[in-house]
Amino acid sequence: MKEIRTQDAVGHIISHDITRIIPGGEKSVAFKKGHVVREEDIEELLKVGKSHLYVWENDGSVLHENEAAAVLASLVGGDELIRGEVKEGKIELFADRSGLLRVDKEKLAVLNAFGEVMVATRHDLSPVRPGDKLAGTRIIPLAISAERMDEVCQAAAPSSVLAILPYLRKRVAIVTTGSEVFEGLIEDGFTPIVREKLEDFDVEDIGNLKVPDNPEMTTNAIMRMVENGADVVFVTGGMSVDPDDRTPLAIKNTGAEVVSYGAPVLPGAMFMVAYLGDAAILGLPGCVMHAKRTILDLVLPRVMAGLRVSLEDINGLAAGGLCLSCKECIFPACGFGAV
Repeated sequence: MKEIRTQDAVGHIISHDITRIIPGGEKSVAFKKGHVVREEDIEELLKVGKSHLYVWENDGSVLHENEAAAVLASLVGGDELIRGEVKEGKIELFADRSGLLRVDKEKLAVLNAFGEVMVATRHDLSPVRPGDKLAGTRIIPLAISAERMDEVCQAAAPSSVLAILPYLRKRVAIVTTGSEVFEGLIEDGFTPIVREKLEDFDVEDIGNLKVPDNPEMTTNAIMRMVENGADVVFVTGGMSVDPDDRTPLAIKNTGAEVVSYGAPVLPGAMFMVAYLGDAAILGLPGCVMHAKRTILDLVLPRVMAGLRVSLEDINGLAAGGLCLSCKECIFPACGFGAV
């Protein structure tokens, strides 16, 4: 491309979108990339501050910003993400399904280290729905050499930066602890909330068992649910350190591998995760019943996407593990659970 005086641009092809900003914040495209300048365009171009223009002259050795953005989009998301239209050299990528977003942070860092390209994404392990914006990408200059773009492509190979893990169909069960619930003195407030959380996923609910504050009965109920084919068992209540809160002991007595009892997340510090074979057992503290967002919202999408939660995963929630209990909740489009 070359730079010429706007007054001399008639008949030339504009090499990039030219924007018009109206006082008050409105921004629009005055002239699109590829527009052939006409005599009547000169005055308008000068009004938007363009005394000189970059016009396109390509010998094949460089890529225009729009072409480069398309290449970057393919490196970032491949064919499984929806690409928006190129606008001012930028392409945004959107989810085509529900699932768990995975971001290859190392590859992302490699791409951005080139300096001439940029890729920005949502945080890794974000739960997403169809249409959610996931990333934006562009080159920094108006054009980039084809040779340099080849280097970028080689650095990104062989897999894309982003992937969406689909949620798997899971058989779920709930064991509700508490003598007051078992004896009918109060209603079970936990089970409806857990089932509401599960509405975003593909599940088969195989039932709910209520047990008193008896570790042996709780252990037997958990094992019964697993024997009946449950992939995930939610055990509600009795998770604190009070003498009559015996759910952690009951979970341990199933013979399950306890990954963690306790988590650096608020709300959700008394959360427990364990595995009995391949079945996940999640011990839910009382905050799940009264707080809008808790550790369950952070861990559940991982479990439903087929990931096995580790102690490292739980400890990794510390930075970003504080929910601010905003008056208007916008989760997951916030910092809660960002990793």
